[in-house]
Amino acid sequence: MPLMEAPPLPAASVSCRNLGKSGLRVSCLGLGTWVTFGSQISDETAEDVLTVAYEHGVNLFDTAEVYAAGKAERTLGNILKSKGWRRSSYVVTTKIFWGGQAETERGLSRKHIIEGLQGSLERLQLGYVDIVFANRSDPNSPMEEIVRAMTYVIDQGLALYWGTSRWGAAEIMEAYSMARQFNLIPPVCEQAEHRLFQREKVQLQLPELYHKIGVGSVTLSPLACGLITSKYDGRVPDTCRAIKGYQWLKDKAQSEDGKKRQAKVMDLLPIAHQLGCTVAQLAIAWCLRSEGVSSVLLGVSSAEQLIEHLGAIQVLSQLTPQTVTEIDGLLGNKPHSKK
Repeated sequence: MPLMEAPPLPAASVSCRNLGKSGLRVSCLGLGTWVTFGSQISDETAEDVLTVAYEHGVNLFDTAEVYAAGKAERTLGNILKSKGWRRSSYVVTTKIFWGGQAETERGLSRKHIIEGLQGSLERLQLGYVDIVFANRSDPNSPMEEIVRAMTYVIDQGLALYWGTSRWGAAEIMEAYSMARQFNLIPPVCEQAEHRLFQREKVQLQLPELYHKIGVGSVTLSPLACGLITSKYDGRVPDTCRAIKGYQWLKDKAQSEDGKKRQAKVMDLLPIAHQLGCTVAQLAIAWCLRSEGVSSVLLGVSSAEQLIEHLGAIQVLSQLTPQTVTEIDGLLGNKPHSKK
């Protein structure tokens, strides 16, 4: 008889960590709005999710100008307004790069960083965001222009910190050096994908930047958009966020590589069983233990799913070096420094 998955551990209250070496305290689990808010889930469900998150100590809400073509920001802004929570009690982050169709409405020019952020703030109905991210690097914009524009929006009170997303380590280092050279503000964190099957950047490159220049990591997609689950049976599950318009995810799941990965996920079932948690909870806790990770962003399509994912906090304390070694052995993909 196949091993059945253990029931999920109950949701625990989420603790905070410093964002990189800045003084900003962010919940170690944050809530992302990619794929869900303003598109895949109703506004009522989005409100339920945000409320459950906030009540369990999640204080970090992440969005972007490009998510659902601006609708994700609108939905988040409407909910925050209706809830009336103190603005000082939560952290909102948005990302700038893809704003519109015109050449001047995308990229990291001074013009788009300033106008893009102003557009985001209008949709969010906020006076400022806590962190503005450059949503990828831009070979068409000089680094000095990017760092000066980020410093300007912070000086103007439109953002409190800035960070990078999907940037290479060398680009982050260049931004830091530029900031130090011209007495500007350096980035405080990098947002990067990190999960059982995507490890190298967050586990090898970013810890070095954390120690050298204090840049922390905010990681996303810990469950590969819902594909890291023991409930997967060769078809993309209905509950999986791969359904609407994300054909590439379906293709990825059903590729040879995807099938091999799924077999490895099933190999983790006995470990999860031993810890009394679900595979999803184990996968999220595993992401949280990496050095320099300030917060792991969760993407969920229901409050129930969020409650399960918040239970990962209880698994974290059980992840002994021995268990981690066992997981590494099963995955067979531990990155090694080339030094």
